[in-house]
Amino acid sequence: MRTPPENGQPPTIIPRADHVISRANISKNALNVLYHLKESGYQAYLVGGGVRDLLLGREPKDFDVATDARPEEIRKIFRNCRLIGRRFRLAHIHFGREIIEVATFRTHHEGSAGEGHVENGMIVRDNVYGTLEDDAWRRDFTVNSLYYNIEDFSVVDYTGGFGDLEAGTLRLIGDPRQRYQEDPVRMLRAVRFAVKLGFRISPESEEPIFTLAPSLRDVSPARLYEEVLKLLLGGTAQQSFEALRHYRLFEQMFPMTEQSLSREVQHFPKTFLIEGMRSTDQRIAEDKPVTPAFMFAVLLWEPVSELAERYQAEGMTPVQALVVAGDEVVAQQIQYLSLPKRFSLVAREIWSMQIRLTQRKGKRAFAVLAHPRFRAAYDFLLLRVLAGEGDQALGEWWTDFQTQDEAGRQTMINALGSESGPRRRRRRPQSKTKPSSS
Repeated sequence: MRTPPENGQPPTIIPRADHVISRANISKNALNVLYHLKESGYQAYLVGGGVRDLLLGREPKDFDVATDARPEEIRKIFRNCRLIGRRFRLAHIHFGREIIEVATFRTHHEGSAGEGHVENGMIVRDNVYGTLEDDAWRRDFTVNSLYYNIEDFSVVDYTGGFGDLEAGTLRLIGDPRQRYQEDPVRMLRAVRFAVKLGFRISPESEEPIFTLAPSLRDVSPARLYEEVLKLLLGGTAQQSFEALRHYRLFEQMFPMTEQSLSREVQHFPKTFLIEGMRSTDQRIAEDKPVTPAFMFAVLLWEPVSELAERYQAEGMTPVQALVVAGDEVVAQQIQYLSLPKRFSLVAREIWSMQIRLTQRKGKRAFAVLAHPRFRAAYDFLLLRVLAGEGDQALGEWWTDFQTQDEAGRQTMINALGSESGPRRRRRRPQSKTKPSSS
């Protein structure tokens, strides 16, 4: 456990000759911000994931800056600055499409000047300003608490992050249990960084996750939605999914899906979700588009299909059963994790089209092929086939159908014979009893 020394101690300084960070690999706009702050008399450091990734020889996704300038002072320096946030007051410096995020040094809340507020152990506002050392000790993980100094191009390390980076260890700063209680999302961040970097979570940082996982229920559904996107749309969805289940974090956000996964099919575990995660990772690796709508269609399919089967057994048509089941599952899911309507509507279409894909006779196949959600529904069908729950012949038929010209497609339809899709169940009419003539 890494905690700040009582009497303070100087940081470890890694000089330019002993690390691999070069200004040639730093965004010109980030350098521009660093130099402008320095020339205006303020301290300025590159910090966080950008420094971590540069030290690992990776290309950073973005660059963050830390400074002793207050947000209002930053805005005076940069005309292209916009202040955002309530919980964290940040300055965004806009350079076309690139945004450099600048944060003022922060400290812990006890006895500090500024605007900070904690409720039930959770930080709800965090605008408490401090020094560089304060800022280093209040960050989440040691490997994210390294500062690149534009003054002399050294790396400043207060928390031992440089050594943890070399050892491949993800370690929480401070008392892990307290830090997770302050912000339960740190448990999700621990999983995300460990998987993304290929690091192991240190034992003292890992142990409390199992017991504190239920505290995720105290986090706003909107914030959890954003974290899930980072976890599952970053190229490591399969590993992230497995880690989330291991630490019992997944069930806090997707309780219905977890309940469905706990039930095996003919003594075999359900594999559809794993296939979906693997496919998502492959598409990202091939630089193909992925959408949250498809991801959530995958994440919620197990409870939707289970509920639809139940409704179908009660007399609903397959399409009706899927529509009603989809509506109910989404309505329950958004109590735990937000799902924007623009994505939930697409997910519902993907589900309902699993039935339409089986209905190919006459002009139906042409109508399905022209549907704007056809491609997503077709890909979804192929995932179901891979998982052993879909009709392989149906998947092959649609694959072939797309390659044919119009005449070839008509020939394929004519060869089907009777409609292959599920038929609507007819209810047996109830016998009518004549009223008594008493």
